[in-house]
Amino acid sequence: MKDIDFYRKKLDNGITVIFEKRSIPVIAVSTSVKFGAQYETEKIKGISHFIEHLVFKGTKNRSVVDIPKEIEGKGGILNAFTGEEITCFWNKLPSKHFELGADISRDLVLNPLFEKEALERERKVILEEIKMYHDNPSSYVLEMIKDRLYKTPFNMSIAGNLKTVAGLSRERVVELFNSIYSTNNMVFCVVGDCEWEQVLNEAEKFPRINKSIKNLKILPKNGSLVEKRKGIDQAHEVIGFHMPKLNDKNRYAAEIFDSILGNGMSSRLFQEVREKRGLCYAIKSHLEQSKDYSYEIIYTGTVKEKIKAVREIVLKEIKKLGELKQKDFDEAKETLIGLKQISKEKCDSTMIDLLSEEIGGNAENYYNYEENISKVKLKEVQELSKLKGYSFVALVPN
Repeated sequence: MKDIDFYRKKLDNGITVIFEKRSIPVIAVSTSVKFGAQYETEKIKGISHFIEHLVFKGTKNRSVVDIPKEIEGKGGILNAFTGEEITCFWNKLPSKHFELGADISRDLVLNPLFEKEALERERKVILEEIKMYHDNPSSYVLEMIKDRLYKTPFNMSIAGNLKTVAGLSRERVVELFNSIYSTNNMVFCVVGDCEWEQVLNEAEKFPRINKSIKNLKILPKNGSLVEKRKGIDQAHEVIGFHMPKLNDKNRYAAEIFDSILGNGMSSRLFQEVREKRGLCYAIKSHLEQSKDYSYEIIYTGTVKEKIKAVREIVLKEIKKLGELKQKDFDEAKETLIGLKQISKEKCDSTMIDLLSEEIGGNAENYYNYEENISKVKLKEVQELSKLKGYSFVALVPN
Protein backbone atom coordinates (compact mmCIF):
# COMPACT_ATOMS: atom_id res chain seq x y z
CA MET A 1 0.00 0.00 0.00
CA LYS A 2 2.96 2.28 -0.52
CA ASP A 3 1.98 5.74 -1.80
CA ILE A 4 -1.76 4.95 -1.51
CA ASP A 5 -3.89 7.32 0.53
CA PHE A 6 -6.48 4.80 1.78
CA TYR A 7 -8.83 4.80 4.78
CA ARG A 8 -11.33 2.30 6.15
CA LYS A 9 -13.46 2.59 9.27
CA LYS A 10 -16.66 1.21 10.77
CA LEU A 11 -18.62 4.04 12.40
CA ASP A 12 -20.76 4.01 15.53
CA ASN A 13 -23.90 4.19 13.34
CA GLY A 14 -22.90 0.79 11.90
CA ILE A 15 -21.86 1.85 8.41
CA THR A 16 -18.52 0.78 6.91
CA VAL A 17 -16.64 3.63 5.23
CA ILE A 18 -13.97 3.16 2.54
CA PHE A 19 -12.03 6.00 0.94
CA GLU A 20 -9.15 6.36 -1.50
CA LYS A 21 -7.92 9.92 -1.94
CA ARG A 22 -6.85 11.12 -5.39
CA SER A 23 -5.67 14.44 -6.78
CA ILE A 24 -7.60 14.51 -10.09
CA PRO A 25 -10.77 16.64 -9.55
CA VAL A 26 -13.27 13.81 -10.07
CA ILE A 27 -15.00 11.73 -7.42
CA ALA A 28 -16.97 8.47 -7.38
CA VAL A 29 -19.44 7.97 -4.54
CA SER A 30 -21.51 4.90 -3.68
CA THR A 31 -23.77 3.59 -0.99
CA SER A 32 -24.19 -0.17 -1.18
CA VAL A 33 -26.39 -2.61 0.70
CA LYS A 34 -24.89 -6.03 1.44
CA PHE A 35 -27.95 -7.79 0.09
CA GLY A 36 -28.47 -9.13 -3.42
CA ALA A 37 -30.06 -11.97 -5.37
CA GLN A 38 -28.25 -14.78 -3.55
CA TYR A 39 -30.21 -14.00 -0.37
CA GLU A 40 -33.60 -14.25 -2.10
CA THR A 41 -35.89 -17.28 -1.92
CA GLU A 42 -37.45 -18.66 -5.09
CA LYS A 43 -40.74 -16.88 -4.40
CA ILE A 44 -39.24 -13.37 -4.21
CA LYS A 45 -36.43 -13.78 -6.76
CA GLY A 46 -35.78 -10.42 -8.38
CA ILE A 47 -36.86 -8.26 -5.45
CA SER A 48 -33.41 -6.68 -4.91
CA HIS A 49 -33.28 -5.72 -8.58
CA PHE A 50 -36.85 -4.40 -8.37
CA ILE A 51 -35.93 -2.20 -5.38
CA GLU A 52 -32.82 -0.96 -7.22
CA HIS A 53 -35.10 0.35 -9.98
CA LEU A 54 -37.80 1.68 -7.67
CA VAL A 55 -35.68 3.96 -5.49
CA PHE A 56 -35.04 6.17 -8.54
CA LYS A 57 -38.80 6.78 -8.95
CA GLY A 58 -38.84 9.29 -6.12
CA THR A 59 -37.76 9.88 -2.53
CA LYS A 60 -39.04 12.06 0.30
CA ASN A 61 -36.66 14.78 -0.91
CA ARG A 62 -36.54 14.38 -4.69
CA SER A 63 -38.86 13.56 -7.58
CA VAL A 64 -38.17 11.08 -10.35
CA VAL A 65 -36.99 14.04 -12.46
CA ASP A 66 -34.88 15.68 -9.75
CA ILE A 67 -32.77 12.59 -8.97
CA PRO A 68 -30.97 12.34 -12.34
CA LYS A 69 -31.20 16.07 -13.11
CA GLU A 70 -29.22 17.12 -10.02
CA ILE A 71 -26.34 14.79 -10.91
CA GLU A 72 -26.39 15.14 -14.69
CA GLY A 73 -26.82 18.92 -14.39
CA LYS A 74 -23.34 19.01 -12.86
CA GLY A 75 -21.90 16.86 -15.65
CA GLY A 76 -22.09 13.72 -13.55
CA ILE A 77 -23.10 10.11 -14.07
CA LEU A 78 -25.73 8.34 -11.97
CA ASN A 79 -26.23 4.58 -11.95
CA ALA A 80 -26.85 1.45 -9.88
CA PHE A 81 -26.47 -2.31 -10.15
CA THR A 82 -27.71 -5.44 -8.43
CA GLY A 83 -25.39 -8.38 -7.93
CA GLU A 84 -25.64 -11.63 -6.03
CA GLU A 85 -24.16 -10.14 -2.84
CA ILE A 86 -24.79 -6.44 -3.15
CA THR A 87 -27.07 -3.68 -4.42
CA CYS A 88 -25.03 -0.58 -5.23
CA PHE A 89 -26.13 3.01 -5.91
CA TRP A 90 -23.34 5.19 -7.29
CA ASN A 91 -22.52 8.42 -9.00
CA LYS A 92 -19.45 10.14 -10.45
CA LEU A 93 -19.04 13.91 -10.40
CA PRO A 94 -16.55 16.76 -10.51
CA SER A 95 -15.14 16.56 -6.98
CA LYS A 96 -16.37 20.03 -5.97
CA HIS A 97 -19.87 18.48 -5.95
CA PHE A 98 -18.96 15.63 -3.59
CA GLU A 99 -21.52 16.63 -0.97
CA LEU A 100 -24.31 16.51 -3.55
CA GLY A 101 -23.22 13.06 -4.72
CA ALA A 102 -23.10 11.82 -1.13
CA ASP A 103 -26.51 13.30 -0.33
CA ILE A 104 -28.24 11.73 -3.33
CA SER A 105 -26.59 8.37 -2.70
CA ARG A 106 -27.81 8.53 0.92
CA ASP A 107 -31.29 9.73 -0.07
CA LEU A 108 -31.80 6.77 -2.42
CA VAL A 109 -31.13 4.11 0.23
CA LEU A 110 -32.94 5.85 3.11
CA ASN A 111 -35.98 7.64 1.69
CA PRO A 112 -37.62 5.95 -1.33
CA LEU A 113 -41.38 6.40 -1.53
CA PHE A 114 -42.36 3.22 -3.45
CA GLU A 115 -45.47 4.99 -4.77
CA LYS A 116 -47.94 2.41 -6.05
CA GLU A 117 -48.45 3.85 -9.54
CA ALA A 118 -44.72 4.28 -10.11
CA LEU A 119 -44.12 0.76 -8.81
CA GLU A 120 -46.61 -0.74 -11.25
CA ARG A 121 -45.08 1.19 -14.16
CA GLU A 122 -41.60 -0.01 -13.26
CA ARG A 123 -42.82 -3.58 -12.91
CA LYS A 124 -43.77 -3.44 -16.61
CA VAL A 125 -40.30 -2.08 -17.44
CA ILE A 126 -38.57 -4.97 -15.64
CA LEU A 127 -40.84 -7.55 -17.25
CA GLU A 128 -39.73 -6.18 -20.62
CA GLU A 129 -36.09 -6.31 -19.46
CA ILE A 130 -36.50 -10.01 -18.60
CA LYS A 131 -38.04 -10.68 -22.04
CA MET A 132 -35.14 -8.83 -23.65
CA TYR A 133 -32.59 -11.11 -21.94
CA HIS A 134 -34.60 -14.16 -23.00
CA ASP A 135 -34.83 -13.03 -26.63
CA ASN A 136 -31.10 -12.25 -26.86
CA PRO A 137 -29.44 -15.64 -27.51
CA SER A 138 -26.06 -14.80 -25.97
CA SER A 139 -27.70 -13.42 -22.81
CA TYR A 140 -30.04 -16.39 -22.62
CA VAL A 141 -27.33 -19.06 -22.73
CA LEU A 142 -25.40 -17.26 -19.98
CA GLU A 143 -28.52 -17.37 -17.79
CA MET A 144 -28.99 -21.05 -18.64
CA ILE A 145 -25.42 -22.07 -17.77
CA LYS A 146 -25.92 -20.67 -14.28
CA ASP A 147 -29.15 -22.68 -14.13
CA ARG A 148 -27.12 -25.83 -14.88
CA LEU A 149 -24.29 -25.02 -12.44
CA TYR A 150 -26.41 -24.45 -9.30
CA LYS A 151 -29.60 -25.60 -7.63
CA THR A 152 -32.63 -23.38 -7.03
CA PRO A 153 -32.90 -20.59 -5.96
CA PHE A 154 -29.32 -19.44 -6.64
CA ASN A 155 -29.49 -20.69 -10.23
CA MET A 156 -32.25 -18.20 -11.07
CA SER A 157 -31.62 -14.87 -12.80
CA ILE A 158 -30.77 -11.85 -10.66
CA ALA A 159 -33.71 -10.08 -12.33
CA GLY A 160 -36.07 -12.93 -11.40
CA ASN A 161 -38.56 -14.27 -13.94
CA LEU A 162 -41.93 -13.16 -15.28
CA LYS A 163 -43.82 -15.06 -12.56
CA THR A 164 -41.77 -13.92 -9.55
CA VAL A 165 -41.64 -10.25 -10.59
CA ALA A 166 -45.37 -10.21 -11.39
CA GLY A 167 -46.03 -11.60 -7.90
CA LEU A 168 -44.06 -8.99 -5.90
CA SER A 169 -46.60 -6.83 -4.08
CA ARG A 170 -45.85 -3.32 -2.89
CA GLU A 171 -46.26 -4.52 0.69
CA ARG A 172 -43.63 -7.25 0.19
CA VAL A 173 -41.21 -4.77 -1.40
CA VAL A 174 -41.60 -2.27 1.44
CA GLU A 175 -41.32 -5.02 4.05
CA LEU A 176 -38.06 -6.32 2.59
CA PHE A 177 -36.65 -2.82 2.18
CA ASN A 178 -37.41 -2.01 5.84
CA SER A 179 -35.86 -5.26 7.05
CA ILE A 180 -32.63 -5.00 5.03
CA TYR A 181 -31.73 -1.38 4.22
CA SER A 182 -30.01 -0.55 7.51
CA THR A 183 -26.67 1.12 8.19
CA ASN A 184 -25.05 -2.01 9.64
CA ASN A 185 -25.68 -3.64 6.23
CA MET A 186 -24.24 -0.70 4.24
CA VAL A 187 -20.87 0.32 2.79
CA PHE A 188 -20.18 3.96 1.92
CA CYS A 189 -17.33 3.99 -0.61
CA VAL A 190 -15.62 7.07 -2.07
CA VAL A 191 -12.71 7.35 -4.50
CA GLY A 192 -11.52 10.78 -5.58
CA ASP A 193 -10.42 14.28 -4.65
CA CYS A 194 -11.68 15.19 -1.20
CA GLU A 195 -10.56 14.82 2.42
CA TRP A 196 -11.14 11.92 4.83
CA GLU A 197 -12.85 14.29 7.24
CA GLN A 198 -15.38 15.24 4.55
CA VAL A 199 -16.10 11.57 3.84
CA LEU A 200 -16.59 10.83 7.55
CA ASN A 201 -18.85 13.86 7.90
CA GLU A 202 -21.15 12.56 5.14
CA ALA A 203 -21.08 8.97 6.46
CA GLU A 204 -22.01 10.13 9.96
CA LYS A 205 -25.25 11.59 8.56
CA PHE A 206 -26.63 8.05 8.14
CA PRO A 207 -28.93 7.15 11.07
CA ARG A 208 -28.08 4.13 13.21
CA ILE A 209 -30.34 1.25 12.11
CA ASN A 210 -29.49 -2.37 12.85
CA LYS A 211 -31.00 -5.31 10.95
CA SER A 212 -29.86 -8.87 10.26
CA ILE A 213 -29.62 -10.75 6.94
CA LYS A 214 -30.33 -14.46 6.65
CA ASN A 215 -27.99 -16.36 4.34
CA LEU A 216 -29.24 -19.06 1.98
CA LYS A 217 -27.29 -22.15 0.99
CA ILE A 218 -25.71 -22.12 -2.46
CA LEU A 219 -25.69 -25.68 -3.76
CA PRO A 220 -23.56 -26.50 -6.84
CA LYS A 221 -24.41 -29.12 -9.45
CA ASN A 222 -23.64 -29.90 -13.11
CA GLY A 223 -26.01 -30.45 -16.03
CA SER A 224 -26.52 -29.98 -19.77
CA LEU A 225 -29.13 -28.42 -22.04
CA VAL A 226 -29.44 -28.23 -25.82
CA GLU A 227 -32.39 -26.11 -26.92
CA LYS A 228 -33.67 -25.27 -30.41
CA ARG A 229 -35.05 -21.87 -31.35
CA LYS A 230 -36.67 -20.56 -34.51
CA GLY A 231 -35.53 -17.30 -36.05
CA ILE A 232 -31.82 -17.48 -35.21
CA ASP A 233 -28.97 -18.27 -37.60
CA GLN A 234 -26.12 -18.79 -35.16
CA ALA A 235 -25.58 -21.46 -32.51
CA HIS A 236 -24.60 -20.22 -29.05
CA GLU A 237 -22.83 -22.54 -26.63
CA VAL A 238 -21.39 -22.22 -23.14
CA ILE A 239 -19.25 -24.51 -21.03
CA GLY A 240 -19.17 -23.80 -17.28
CA PHE A 241 -17.41 -25.28 -14.28
CA HIS A 242 -16.84 -24.47 -10.61
CA MET A 243 -13.67 -22.67 -9.55
CA PRO A 244 -11.91 -21.50 -6.33
CA LYS A 245 -13.88 -18.87 -4.39
CA LEU A 246 -12.70 -15.37 -3.49
CA ASN A 247 -11.19 -16.44 -0.17
CA ASP A 248 -9.78 -19.80 -1.31
CA LYS A 249 -6.01 -20.19 -1.51
CA ASN A 250 -6.19 -20.74 -5.29
CA ARG A 251 -8.21 -17.60 -5.92
CA TYR A 252 -5.44 -15.85 -7.87
CA ALA A 253 -4.46 -19.05 -9.68
CA ALA A 254 -8.01 -19.08 -11.06
CA GLU A 255 -7.52 -15.57 -12.46
CA ILE A 256 -4.34 -16.63 -14.25
CA PHE A 257 -6.09 -19.74 -15.57
CA ASP A 258 -8.95 -17.61 -16.96
CA SER A 259 -6.58 -15.08 -18.51
CA ILE A 260 -4.57 -17.68 -20.42
CA LEU A 261 -7.64 -19.58 -21.53
CA GLY A 262 -9.93 -16.88 -22.88
CA ASN A 263 -8.89 -13.32 -22.08
CA GLY A 264 -8.34 -11.30 -25.25
CA MET A 265 -7.08 -11.96 -28.75
CA SER A 266 -3.88 -13.64 -27.57
CA SER A 267 -5.74 -16.19 -25.45
CA ARG A 268 -5.50 -19.87 -26.32
CA LEU A 269 -9.17 -20.23 -27.17
CA PHE A 270 -9.24 -17.17 -29.45
CA GLN A 271 -6.17 -18.43 -31.30
CA GLU A 272 -7.31 -22.05 -31.57
CA VAL A 273 -11.01 -21.63 -32.33
CA ARG A 274 -11.16 -18.34 -34.24
CA GLU A 275 -7.73 -17.67 -35.74
CA LYS A 276 -6.63 -21.19 -36.67
CA ARG A 277 -10.00 -22.70 -37.58
CA GLY A 278 -12.36 -19.79 -38.27
CA LEU A 279 -15.14 -21.49 -36.30
CA CYS A 280 -16.52 -18.38 -34.62
CA TYR A 281 -16.54 -14.63 -34.39
CA ALA A 282 -16.93 -14.42 -30.61
CA ILE A 283 -15.23 -16.66 -28.09
CA LYS A 284 -14.46 -15.55 -24.56
CA SER A 285 -14.13 -16.77 -21.02
CA HIS A 286 -15.27 -15.12 -17.80
CA LEU A 287 -14.47 -15.89 -14.18
CA GLU A 288 -17.21 -15.05 -11.67
CA GLN A 289 -15.82 -15.07 -8.11
CA SER A 290 -17.24 -14.30 -4.70
CA LYS A 291 -16.78 -15.51 -1.14
CA ASP A 292 -19.75 -17.89 -1.48
CA TYR A 293 -19.49 -19.20 -5.06
CA SER A 294 -17.22 -19.16 -8.10
CA TYR A 295 -17.48 -20.42 -11.65
CA GLU A 296 -15.79 -20.11 -15.04
CA ILE A 297 -17.76 -19.86 -18.28
CA ILE A 298 -16.60 -20.09 -21.89
CA TYR A 299 -18.98 -18.68 -24.50
CA THR A 300 -18.80 -19.32 -28.26
CA GLY A 301 -21.03 -18.27 -31.17
CA THR A 302 -20.62 -20.74 -34.02
CA VAL A 303 -22.48 -22.72 -36.70
CA LYS A 304 -24.90 -25.43 -35.62
CA GLU A 305 -22.82 -28.22 -37.14
CA LYS A 306 -19.69 -27.29 -35.18
CA ILE A 307 -21.05 -27.26 -31.62
CA LYS A 308 -19.49 -30.59 -30.74
CA ALA A 309 -16.17 -29.73 -32.41
CA VAL A 310 -15.91 -26.41 -30.53
CA ARG A 311 -16.75 -28.07 -27.21
CA GLU A 312 -14.03 -30.68 -27.77
CA ILE A 313 -11.44 -27.99 -28.61
CA VAL A 314 -12.34 -26.01 -25.48
CA LEU A 315 -12.06 -29.07 -23.24
CA LYS A 316 -8.77 -30.02 -24.92
CA GLU A 317 -7.33 -26.54 -24.31
CA ILE A 318 -8.39 -26.70 -20.65
CA LYS A 319 -6.64 -30.05 -20.30
CA LYS A 320 -3.50 -28.70 -22.01
CA LEU A 321 -3.18 -26.10 -19.23
CA GLY A 322 -2.04 -29.04 -17.10
CA GLU A 323 1.21 -28.80 -19.07
CA LEU A 324 1.46 -25.00 -18.91
CA LYS A 325 4.98 -23.72 -19.48
CA GLN A 326 6.73 -21.27 -17.14
CA LYS A 327 7.11 -18.64 -19.88
CA ASP A 328 3.37 -18.55 -20.65
CA PHE A 329 2.60 -18.53 -16.94
CA ASP A 330 4.89 -15.54 -16.31
CA GLU A 331 3.41 -13.65 -19.26
CA ALA A 332 -0.10 -14.18 -17.91
CA LYS A 333 0.90 -12.73 -14.55
CA GLU A 334 2.27 -9.63 -16.25
CA THR A 335 -0.93 -9.31 -18.30
CA LEU A 336 -3.16 -9.37 -15.23
CA ILE A 337 -1.01 -6.92 -13.28
CA GLY A 338 -1.03 -4.56 -16.26
CA LEU A 339 -4.79 -4.79 -16.70
CA LYS A 340 -5.31 -4.03 -13.01
CA GLN A 341 -3.08 -0.96 -13.26
CA ILE A 342 -5.02 0.29 -16.29
CA SER A 343 -8.37 -0.24 -14.55
CA LYS A 344 -7.17 1.93 -11.66
CA GLU A 345 -7.23 4.94 -13.99
CA LYS A 346 -11.00 5.24 -13.53
CA CYS A 347 -12.12 6.10 -10.01
CA ASP A 348 -15.47 4.33 -10.48
CA SER A 349 -13.70 1.09 -11.50
CA THR A 350 -11.54 1.29 -8.38
CA MET A 351 -14.60 2.01 -6.25
CA ILE A 352 -16.37 -1.14 -7.51
CA ASP A 353 -13.22 -3.26 -7.06
CA LEU A 354 -12.85 -1.99 -3.49
CA LEU A 355 -16.48 -2.88 -2.80
CA SER A 356 -15.97 -6.37 -4.19
CA GLU A 357 -12.98 -6.95 -1.92
CA GLU A 358 -14.81 -5.49 1.08
CA ILE A 359 -17.78 -7.81 0.57
CA GLY A 360 -15.30 -10.67 0.22
CA GLY A 361 -13.58 -9.80 3.47
CA ASN A 362 -11.41 -6.67 3.41
CA ALA A 363 -11.12 -3.81 0.90
CA GLU A 364 -7.36 -3.56 1.54
CA ASN A 365 -6.84 -6.80 -0.41
CA TYR A 366 -7.31 -4.65 -3.51
CA TYR A 367 -3.92 -3.06 -2.92
CA ASN A 368 -2.13 -6.40 -2.55
CA TYR A 369 -3.13 -7.64 -5.99
CA GLU A 370 0.29 -7.55 -7.65
CA GLU A 371 1.91 -9.23 -4.65
CA ASN A 372 -0.75 -11.96 -4.54
CA ILE A 373 -0.60 -12.67 -8.28
CA SER A 374 3.19 -12.83 -8.08
CA LYS A 375 3.03 -15.46 -5.31
CA VAL A 376 1.03 -17.97 -7.42
CA LYS A 377 2.94 -21.12 -8.32
CA LEU A 378 2.86 -22.71 -11.78
CA LYS A 379 1.57 -26.01 -10.36
CA GLU A 380 -1.45 -24.26 -8.79
CA VAL A 381 -2.66 -23.17 -12.23
CA GLN A 382 -1.86 -26.53 -13.79
CA GLU A 383 -3.98 -28.29 -11.14
CA LEU A 384 -7.07 -26.29 -12.13
CA SER A 385 -7.06 -28.00 -15.54
CA LYS A 386 -8.26 -31.23 -13.89
CA LEU A 387 -12.00 -30.62 -14.11
CA LYS A 388 -14.21 -32.60 -11.75
CA GLY A 389 -17.12 -32.08 -14.11
CA TYR A 390 -18.67 -29.33 -16.20
CA SER A 391 -22.00 -27.99 -17.42
CA PHE A 392 -22.94 -27.35 -21.03
CA VAL A 393 -25.66 -25.26 -22.69
CA ALA A 394 -26.35 -24.72 -26.39
CA LEU A 395 -29.05 -22.72 -28.16
CA VAL A 396 -29.22 -23.78 -31.79
CA PRO A 397 -31.24 -22.78 -34.88
CA ASN A 398 -34.32 -24.92 -35.47
